[in-house]
Amino acid sequence: MAMTRREFVLSSASVAVAGAASRGSSGQGILSLGKSPHAKLKNVPVQAVRMGDGFWAPRRKTNVWTSIPGMLELLEAHGIVDNFRRLSGRKQAARRGPLYTDSDLYKWMEAAAFVLQNGDEPKLRAAFERLTDEIVVVQEPSGYLNTYYQDERKSQRFKEMDRGHELYCLGHMLQAGLAYQRATGDTRLLDSGIKFVDYLTRDFGPEKHPLLTGHPELEMALVELYRTTGDRKHLDLAGYLLRGDGERLKLRPSQLVYMFSGKPFTSRTKVEGHSVRCMYACSGATDYFIETGDQAYWNTLSTLWEDMTRSKMYITGGVGSRSSGEAFGEAYELPNQLAYTETCAAIASMMWQWRMLAATGDAKFTDVLERALYNGVNSGMSLSGSLYCYRNPLEHTGNPEDKIRNPWYDTTCCPPNIQRILASLPGYMYSTAQDGVYVHLYHASDADLGRMRIAQVTDYPWDGRVMLEVKAAQPGEATLHVRIPGWTRSATVQVNGRPAQGTAKPGSYFAIRREWKAGDKVALNFDMTPQFIASNARLSDNAGRAAVERGPLVYCLEGVDQKGFDSIFDAAVNLGAALVPERRPDLLGGVTVLQHAGSVLATPGSKQSLYAPLAKKARRRADLTFIPYYAFHNREMTPMMVWVPYV
Repeated sequence: MAMTRREFVLSSASVAVAGAASRGSSGQGILSLGKSPHAKLKNVPVQAVRMGDGFWAPRRKTNVWTSIPGMLELLEAHGIVDNFRRLSGRKQAARRGPLYTDSDLYKWMEAAAFVLQNGDEPKLRAAFERLTDEIVVVQEPSGYLNTYYQDERKSQRFKEMDRGHELYCLGHMLQAGLAYQRATGDTRLLDSGIKFVDYLTRDFGPEKHPLLTGHPELEMALVELYRTTGDRKHLDLAGYLLRGDGERLKLRPSQLVYMFSGKPFTSRTKVEGHSVRCMYACSGATDYFIETGDQAYWNTLSTLWEDMTRSKMYITGGVGSRSSGEAFGEAYELPNQLAYTETCAAIASMMWQWRMLAATGDAKFTDVLERALYNGVNSGMSLSGSLYCYRNPLEHTGNPEDKIRNPWYDTTCCPPNIQRILASLPGYMYSTAQDGVYVHLYHASDADLGRMRIAQVTDYPWDGRVMLEVKAAQPGEATLHVRIPGWTRSATVQVNGRPAQGTAKPGSYFAIRREWKAGDKVALNFDMTPQFIASNARLSDNAGRAAVERGPLVYCLEGVDQKGFDSIFDAAVNLGAALVPERRPDLLGGVTVLQHAGSVLATPGSKQSLYAPLAKKARRRADLTFIPYYAFHNREMTPMMVWVPYV
């Protein structure tokens, strides 16, 4: 029986506590890269970083207190757990939901496991163990486990690989099992997943039955499983899936594009098809490269990254412009109002950037990761923690029949996905390397990184000042690589009050090598002046328009904030006028808004002729208020716009 929200409430101390005793594999982070031969950067354990008060603190608390318990209640209410109980005979019920619902439960379990990596919570651990009981009992002796293709649909197994999601569900099961093993040491769910993998390696592959992931996901789970078990067959199965076996399955070219699997990954030249599938495939391929060093994979990954970031990524870090097929469009096909930009796609891109960063230590990947995290991912959950965006458009008419934030979707992939990102966030802040430590993200925190202990004091992203107090845990020289975000116009770096030697170049890591002593302090100061941003001239949707950024945050106009005129669609920014930051602790959980002396049409567009001879439109002064994009539609259904006409 599902826990009530009251029973599930977790102690506030556990949200911020890290470094508490853990029965799991505390030396492993989001990825286990300790022995990966082609990883320049190594992950740090989630529990090694304690995030304090600041931008992410209320989001993470809400995630634990409201979002995670509320989502389990909804998964129970919609029969997702009952899909397992019906197979074990514990409950008489028809199967409910789409064929991929098992994965939604596994993602919820992974989110719970990452919370437990921050500190033990007996009630949450008990919920995970009860769910594990419901799952493993229905696994067949062969190892097969999937509630949709057991019982009455048994004859359809692996006959619908373009849509079946059998391997997709297994991938999420493995990731949940790995995260829980690292939190508690318990391997029951992981052992069940390995048993399914053994079934696959026995019956499928070269010279056996063909196999492919219609929805890529299993590839990165298998590589992570290999990192944990050391069993080469897990890595080899990932390689087989990435090479594709679509010819033996006689799949159509359109299917291969949509799935982004089925043909050799290294034959790809552009990001295309279903955006989440594409990003998960890229993530798995990067994992495979990190273990094998196969240069063909790196060449392809670099080509795909350039294609995405130069012509197919929104300013919010979101990807996937088409609602049809939840897919990438052509180059520069980035509509605003029709943007699909699924939350899961932004998360999948963030996961890919994390792996590319691990392979290279290149800050350009961190810049894209941060852009997605603060905007396209963060917008996916309401400030209340109980409403979710499946799609995240950059413009909305305010039509109440087109609700963007909803408590439940029959395809429930996005809510638990964002829950696992928020729960694992401490693991994204730092990496270690052979010569020292990399600082990727900025937030008030304390970190025990082995070679160094670092305390961060900052109000980032509202303020561009960051103070790092560094304590060496081991004697000798070490390098501290601090990230200079690509969005800043300029930055300064000081060590113990004196300018550090070198140039703090935006979009790079600034290396400080020294023998660190107790009390050493590094002060960073990033220029946070708000900026008007233009898009590429080929992006026709944004012709004559500008977006607004301050720090890593993209801003938008919402109708509810504007006074003295009817529609934000009549508004324009004045490129010669300043964007003035104003801290508003009473608004949207506490934000910095931007005030701007813009203008609106003297004759509103709604009163103009549909067509008329080209002429300059008269405008009048209007004060505009911009809020952070991630907070849109958290008060009421109201028109919203990121790209605003300029004069």
